[in-house]
Amino acid sequence: MLRLAAGRAEEPTAAIIDSRTLRSTPESGARAGYDGAKRKRGSKVHMAVDTLGHPLALHVTPADVGDRTAVKRLAADIQDATCDSVTIAYVDQGYTGEIAANAAATEGIALHVVKLPEAKRGFVLLPRRWVVERSFAWATRCRRLVKDYERYATTLAGFHVIAFVGYMLRHAAEIMRSA
Repeated sequence: MLRLAAGRAEEPTAAIIDSRTLRSTPESGARAGYDGAKRKRGSKVHMAVDTLGHPLALHVTPADVGDRTAVKRLAADIQDATCDSVTIAYVDQGYTGEIAANAAATEGIALHVVKLPEAKRGFVLLPRRWVVERSFAWATRCRRLVKDYERYATTLAGFHVIAFVGYMLRHAAEIMRSA
């Protein structure tokens, strides 16, 4: 309904994939891993959104699971959620390489790596990539999703889904009010 109200097709043809690492707490400590790039011990939330920022797939893994490893499962879930309509996924440089490209290609998705400009000065808005970052920012408005307070990864994923359902319901109510 939100895609149609925005003048878009019912099923998306593009997705944006990214991940973020949440610090662990004593409750999540047993399943937490160490993310060397972020220097955090915790869980990693891998998420795929459409071009409007609405979630298509979400998985929680230990932080030591790499982005390239999570692509296969995310790509399969994206195609399940969209009836195989997604053909391209925008990703950051953490998803480069043949392993990630082949994993996505088996599901019919081509990965398009959005790279930083060579002469970067200050903040640079990357095309399409800001949408998934905005979605992560929406999730962090819920205090419970700032850290990994949950004992089970499925519970953490469920709270993310609840947060996005609340956001999407508010957005739908605004559309209905303005109509």
